[in-house]
Amino acid sequence: MDDRVSKTLPINFNALKLSTNSYIPVDEHLIKPNREPNPKFVKENATLLMLCRNWELEEVLQSMRSLEDRFNSRYQYTWTFLNDVLFEKQFIQETTLMASGKTQYALISSTDWNRPSFINETRFEQSLIQSEKDDIIYGGSPSYRNMCRFNSGFFYKQKILDQYDYYFRVEPGVEYFCDLEEDPFKYMRLHDKKYGFVISLYEYENTIPTLWQTVEKFIEHYPEYIHPNNSYEFLTDKEVVGPLGLVALTEQTYNLCHFWSNFEIGDLNFFRSEKYEAFFQFLDQAGGFYYERWGDAPVHSIAVGILLDKRQIHHFENIGYYHLPFSTCPQSYWSYKCNRCLCKRNESIDLVPHSCLSKWWKYGGKTFLQ
Repeated sequence: MDDRVSKTLPINFNALKLSTNSYIPVDEHLIKPNREPNPKFVKENATLLMLCRNWELEEVLQSMRSLEDRFNSRYQYTWTFLNDVLFEKQFIQETTLMASGKTQYALISSTDWNRPSFINETRFEQSLIQSEKDDIIYGGSPSYRNMCRFNSGFFYKQKILDQYDYYFRVEPGVEYFCDLEEDPFKYMRLHDKKYGFVISLYEYENTIPTLWQTVEKFIEHYPEYIHPNNSYEFLTDKEVVGPLGLVALTEQTYNLCHFWSNFEIGDLNFFRSEKYEAFFQFLDQAGGFYYERWGDAPVHSIAVGILLDKRQIHHFENIGYYHLPFSTCPQSYWSYKCNRCLCKRNESIDLVPHSCLSKWWKYGGKTFLQ
């Protein structure tokens, strides 16, 4: 060995020396890259919202990286994380580093998360057992029921969200296929939109056997809250729309169509409104979140469908998105190319029979992108 080289090496040639950054203790303050916001992009009063668990960190980072790359690195909206247990240090550190802007974390109170006192525990336990026997999706999970109720009636009441007007719901393990060149929050504000979605499909009927009956009773009790230009027909029409339409095999008036709420961009002030609160409280007192397995997707969808002007609901058809097991991909050629989409247009759920999108176009309207 050359003497000039040997003088620069440790005395123990067999010992491996770690790189210098390996000596930084994990408990030290994080050194986060300084990412200055681009003054060209003016932010709305909004946040990116994720309800998640510590053990979902890998999937959380996957979703964050995808949305940061496709959208948020330009705007640097704050990420808000909610959990019914305290977030661990590693979770906070890694999500902080992944975000281009600020991050904030909040603990959901047991009152907002757990079963309310008016739920009959015996009936609830029987429901869990029967749901498992009937092979109802997530039917045997008490925590899943808590989550659905929380997303239906409590997420917007969290103090950490009081300062915001809009939220963009993000789930762990999702992917965004296209650049979001236009700020969806700005679009919502400028066009007076209250609720935005990308996928609409049929709900599992065995999860909501009495939901629509309860909704009909609400309509009878509170006719003053029902918007005259509502989307009732979208929720009840059972005719086949187009060559790929699917007939809803249900005896309910409700056709089971709903907006898939794992992606939603919403106006928090709508959910804070007197009419939505009355709607949620009426449903909550019926007990269906626990005696059945009501999901927040049909609850949100029916609420915006009957309480809002249909013109205030928006389909973001230029956003490509994946959440297991479905994906949507823009069908507009120019939207696909200009937004640098990477998805298979012929595999979009919008083109399969169990999509309700064509029904929404019929009753809610459609914008035509080239």
